[in-house]
Amino acid sequence: MTFDLRKRLAEEKGFSLTLGFITVRHHQFLSLLRPGLWISRFSGLCAQPRKSDPVCVIHRPRPMANSSSSWELPLVAVCQVTSTPDKQQNFKTCAELVREAARLGACLAFLPEAFDYIARDPAESLRLSEPLSGNLLGEYTQLARECGIWLSLGGFHERGQDWEQTQKIYNCHVLLNSKGSIVATYRKTHLCDIEIPGQEPMRESNSTLPGPSLESPVSTPAGKIGLAVCYDMRFPELSLALAQAGAEILTYPSAFGSVTGPAHWEVLLRARAIETQCYVVAAAQCGRHHEKRASYGHSMVVDPWGTVVARCSEGPGLCLARIDLNFLQKLRQHLPVFQHRRPDLYGNLGHPQS
Repeated sequence: MTFDLRKRLAEEKGFSLTLGFITVRHHQFLSLLRPGLWISRFSGLCAQPRKSDPVCVIHRPRPMANSSSSWELPLVAVCQVTSTPDKQQNFKTCAELVREAARLGACLAFLPEAFDYIARDPAESLRLSEPLSGNLLGEYTQLARECGIWLSLGGFHERGQDWEQTQKIYNCHVLLNSKGSIVATYRKTHLCDIEIPGQEPMRESNSTLPGPSLESPVSTPAGKIGLAVCYDMRFPELSLALAQAGAEILTYPSAFGSVTGPAHWEVLLRARAIETQCYVVAAAQCGRHHEKRASYGHSMVVDPWGTVVARCSEGPGLCLARIDLNFLQKLRQHLPVFQHRRPDLYGNLGHPQS
């Protein structure tokens, strides 16, 4: 698809494209993997609502020697939204971004935690929740089929089978394939019960139950994806377990606060990418959801070297990145950290349970 056609398609739905040329000189080690390929090249494109400041910067990964053309690499889209208690308006916003991602050639679109809604209090959150068989997820399955795209639905307020007994829900990460079928569900295992000065206190356990287990990485058109949710990123054992189980992409759909976001968001995501040698995809909530809550935004994609290769800043929108698994495999070959681990000294941290 030519740039002019992509631009026209984006503008049909009121989006604009931001282009850029960026020179990135990687560490000398990377030059051994990708000799002579540090030179400036077309960085990609971003879609965001018209009449707003640019929200995204994208860097296409430079292919390593012997890798495919960058245009042949799978393209993923990361959607950034501002959810409110209005479920149908939230769906309309998310659907617009997913359709735009599909038009631009993405094979998989990532939506953030609480893409369905962000309520004003736990009681409202429970009242608005649905089972996986409910109407809202039905709309997303239809959307995936319509667009022919995989969807990572980063944190669905799920009424589980134990709803009648517990009156609590799960924070459920749902993965849909391009036919609209549920191929994986992961229920958030680390619940966010925190009190940070200057930020609204969080007591997720008041309304939510922790998930009982991790989900094995799932094969998708972009690579093998390990599912997590937001606060999970603070626990490297989880990311190491997913990497050991075969993950090539880790995803942390999130709703980070305005205090922890600037301090920890990018640092944690880059650390998870470096230590696991995985791509990390983090779709985020942004802006003010209602009078009681706001989120940091800055959705991003980080490559296995720890470089931020796509980023959103302020406001709803999406960014795109190509996933180069050849680069990932060569990096793991030249820097074989998993072969160097010493479980005899510190136990089997990060090893999947048998």
